[in-house]
Amino acid sequence: MKLSKYLKEKLSTVLIFFLNIILLLLIFFAFKLDISLIIVVIFLLLISLTFILVIDYLKKRSFYNELFSNIENLDKSYLVLEMINRPDFYEGELLYDALYDINKSMNENVKKINTQLLDFKEYIEMWIHEVKIPLSTLALLEKNNKDKFNSQMKKQLKRIEDYTEQVLYYVRSENACKDYLIKEVELAKVIKNIGLKNMDDLLLEKVEFLVEDVNYKVLTDSKWLEFILGQIINNSIKYKKENNSYIKIKAIDKKEFTKLVIEDNGIGIPKRDLKKVFDKSFTGDNGRKRAKSTGMGLFIAKSLCEKLGHKIRIDSLAQKFTRVEIIFYKNDYYKF
Repeated sequence: MKLSKYLKEKLSTVLIFFLNIILLLLIFFAFKLDISLIIVVIFLLLISLTFILVIDYLKKRSFYNELFSNIENLDKSYLVLEMINRPDFYEGELLYDALYDINKSMNENVKKINTQLLDFKEYIEMWIHEVKIPLSTLALLEKNNKDKFNSQMKKQLKRIEDYTEQVLYYVRSENACKDYLIKEVELAKVIKNIGLKNMDDLLLEKVEFLVEDVNYKVLTDSKWLEFILGQIINNSIKYKKENNSYIKIKAIDKKEFTKLVIEDNGIGIPKRDLKKVFDKSFTGDNGRKRAKSTGMGLFIAKSLCEKLGHKIRIDSLAQKFTRVEIIFYKNDYYKF
């Protein structure tokens, strides 16, 4: 709280005070009071005004400085009322009460919105589970009647399954801690499951799936890791080159961590898009030119990696390669 602005706000009060002093002087002179008495009275009045303004300023400065300091330092500034005491001057009490009522109203509305959002998420999750039943039936029919399903039908069925799974994991991602269990997981087993799950697409798109030295155990949740790797593999297939395409997976074991590297020789990512690939709904040039993309896969993958305590990063050179690295920290270095 600035003194200059406070005095400016009190200017009308000070002017009225001095007008009263002038009026008193005229009265004193009219009654021919002793000049020394006039000086003492005027001096006492000025001291009183100064004292009143100083006390008022200090009380208000203490309250407002504390208020704005807490607003600046709190991550959630709407909790500021929990950090300050009710002031002992009337204007401050009015402000405090107004903020309290506003905060109460906001909390009630937020609670209502959160309840509606939770209900919506629960409905979406239930709907996804229900729609996965006919999808599983279609997948089974396709396996048993391969001659009746052409490659395009298989491809579109796989896309529906992938997008349905993506929605499910996105809905769950905000509350991932309730749905995962971190334990030692064999990387080789997870990668094998991913290869089998995407085998049809790999064969159809003629993409070679190469796995080197992944016989390590990492601290993670196998279900979430399979989804994360699935998004990366799907992107590699989607943005492959026309000929001699491959996806190469290997692991590098260090004292502090194990690093999983997924590399392809696809069309790569333009340099201007590289910093944005993990942004929500970002599709970039490749997503607009080569395929209809939601831009959600890598966003969800990064979000889940952060919740699991892993680090994910990506490097790419247009028309050369794309390399994704996932770092799994070990026991003593695990980052919660």
